[in-house]
Order: sequence, then C-alpha cells, then structure tokens
Amino acid sequence: MRIPIVGGNWKMNTTRAEALPLLVALRDGLDGFDGAEVVVMPPAPWLGDAANVLEEDSAVHIGVQNVHWEPRGAFTGEQSAAMLVGTAEYALVGHSERRHVFGESDADVNRKLRSILDAGLRPILAVGETEAERDTGATYEVLRRQLEGAFAGFTDLPTTIVIAYEPVWAIGTGRTATPEAAQEACAAVRSMVAERFGAEAASALRIQYGGSVTADNIAALAVQPDIDGALVGGASLNPEAFIAICRAIAQARHA
Repeated sequence: MRIPIVGGNWKMNTTRAEALPLLVALRDGLDGFDGAEVVVMPPAPWLGDAANVLEEDSAVHIGVQNVHWEPRGAFTGEQSAAMLVGTAEYALVGHSERRHVFGESDADVNRKLRSILDAGLRPILAVGETEAERDTGATYEVLRRQLEGAFAGFTDLPTTIVIAYEPVWAIGTGRTATPEAAQEACAAVRSMVAERFGAEAASALRIQYGGSVTADNIAALAVQPDIDGALVGGASLNPEAFIAICRAIAQARHA
C-alpha cells in the first residue's frame, strides 16, 4: 500500500515571528502521527529554524520550495540542492508559479529534477493545466508534455519521486477540482508514467492532489484510488487546518 504524503507549501508567507510558532504547533500537534508522511516547505530564510524545531524524531519532515540546477556557482540569490543536504529532505520542482510567474521551462524542470536527485533529496514534481488549457480540452496533452519534459533522458522512474497534480485554475482560487475530476487526472498521470516506466513503477508512485485543499474538502479527495495525499497551500499556514487535513488523509487511507 502506498503511504500517503501531505505537503505544506508556505510560499512567500510568514515572518520569522509567525513561522516559529507555526513550526512548533505542527511539531506538537503531529507528535506521534504515523498515518501519512508530512512535509512542510517554509520560505528559505526559515529553513534553519525549521531544522532546529523539527528534530530527527519529529513526524514532520522539511522540504524546500525551489532549487537551482547547478550545485554551486555565481548565481546570486539562488540555492542549490547540494546546499540543502542535512537541512531538508524534499524539494519541490515544477510548481505552476515557477513555470508561469518565473518562466521556467520543461527543460529547466528537468535540470532541477536531476540536481535534486543527484544531491540525494526527494523531489515533489508538480504538473497541471491552466484554466484555458482545460477549457480547450488540452489537460492530458499538457500533463503528457510536462511529464515527458521532466523525465527527458531518464531510463527509470526514481523511486523517491512524488508527483503532485495541481490544476493551475484551482491554486489559491478557492476552486477545487471535483473528487471525480481529480481522480481522473491523477489516474491519467499514473497511466502516462506506466507507459514510460512500466506498470510496477507507476503502481508504487505516490501522486498528490493540490489546489485549494481544505479540511472540509480533503476527505472526498483522499478516498480516491489514485490520490495519495495532498499538496496544500494556504491551509498549511493554519496549524489546526493543516493537522486536520493530515489526519483526514490518514483516516481515509486506513478506511
């Protein structure tokens, strides 16, 4: 059985005074929790604080929101995956905001994915279509292009990778894909991975759903057979809401 994974992407939110109590609340609220894997991705300035608060025996793991594909060099303001070893375990790559706000291409995603794996971190690869692409019936074409671009040159599916299906039109908008639509898209992602890397690899792959996930809507999403957790944005800034999401996902999978 695939172990669900819940990611909390704080994006560019929280001051240090806000981040510290949020980290403590998550650590204490999820103490002993083992029904799903939990990853929080605070802004880069608070990664050291996260490492101090979330010690090795914590149920909450640390992820980063972005990396550069080079291990070192003259790239002012960037951070490499190699620099984060010992602080973070997971790294997010391919998020729609990186693609659409900062102009990252599929080739950039491929380079970053390789750098994350080379450093020994665990990647969370985000894919998803815009509203216009969905309205024109291009959802699966977009997902296939993004997956093929991310895995260009790969002969095997990395066993540590997680894929997050995040329809862009649902991120931060309050609109969530219906459980049926989210399941259909996640199943399509799994099918595309199976075509490329084989059924066994695809069956073991964990696929998250992301896009305006809340404590109120997660239960119906989490029971879908091809959804193995959630990538959470705004609700991850509220410890009670995020903990409730984690527990709902664990309960749905147990049931």
